[in-house]
Amino acid sequence: MAVEKKFVKDGYVKASMDEFFAKQLSRAGYGGMELNRTPMGTQIVIYSEKPGMVIGKAGKVIRKLTRDVGIKYNLENPQIDAQEVKRPELNAQMMASRLASSIERGWYFRKAGHNTIRAVMGAGALGCEIVISGKLTGSRSRVEKFVNGYVKHSGKPAEELVDEGFAVAVKKLGTLGCKVRIIHPDVVLPDSFRVKDPSEVPEEAPIVKAAEIEEVAVKAEAAPAKTEEVVEEVAEVAEPETVEEAAEPEATVIKEAKPEMPVEGEEGEESEIIYVEGSDEVRRQVNGVWQHKHESYDYWHPMARVHKEAKE
Repeated sequence: MAVEKKFVKDGYVKASMDEFFAKQLSRAGYGGMELNRTPMGTQIVIYSEKPGMVIGKAGKVIRKLTRDVGIKYNLENPQIDAQEVKRPELNAQMMASRLASSIERGWYFRKAGHNTIRAVMGAGALGCEIVISGKLTGSRSRVEKFVNGYVKHSGKPAEELVDEGFAVAVKKLGTLGCKVRIIHPDVVLPDSFRVKDPSEVPEEAPIVKAAEIEEVAVKAEAAPAKTEEVVEEVAEVAEPETVEEAAEPEATVIKEAKPEMPVEGEEGEESEIIYVEGSDEVRRQVNGVWQHKHESYDYWHPMARVHKEAKE
């Protein structure tokens, strides 16, 4: 058998079995079924408002259903399990059966539709749609629709997120079709969104753009005498922990910086001089800015500057 034919046959068997259970268990409040095929057999889960009526006295009803389903649909080792539905108002098949039963008992279709949709929305559903079609009041067939909330009608969300049930009400003038579609309260729709309160948004660190660092570098090149202020401005933009960290990103930008004027005579609080092992470099700290001096440049200058390795 081709794969396509197998899928069509499985779908037909499932739909036919659903109709069979709906007819046999109408008094038990039938609310749908699930069919799972396993290597050990076929598992069938029946949801109903009254699972005791599905099981029957000493399991008589459920054994009869298991035997009939195995013979009618040629299933290997069928196993039926009955489960109770906690909230019938959120089960589309149950509400459709209730609506059809109300119409058969003589309720006006508009009153029955409004009562049903009120019960569904009162249970917390996000949306509900009820469609009643047939000879409602006269000799001609027509369609009446009741909608409340938000309901999806097309696409993948309509197939996966919307619970749908159908039942038939038999009247003297003819049969009426009752279709109920429900979106459950816990469903997350793909187009749903929520605007956050400003207090919920965490404060993020400012993003330092390359243009901002380059602008600070241009200022440093234009005013070499104020190098200390420029280094502090870079530190404020990037917000590092120390001034030495601010010097690194600036150094990558100003590769063609000209040699600065000596800052030997600057006023300020000078720290002790540090000699670097294995090198002729000497370091000191003035007003929180590290300066160094080596044989390439024989005067003190900030370490944030990138310069050529040797003078020509």
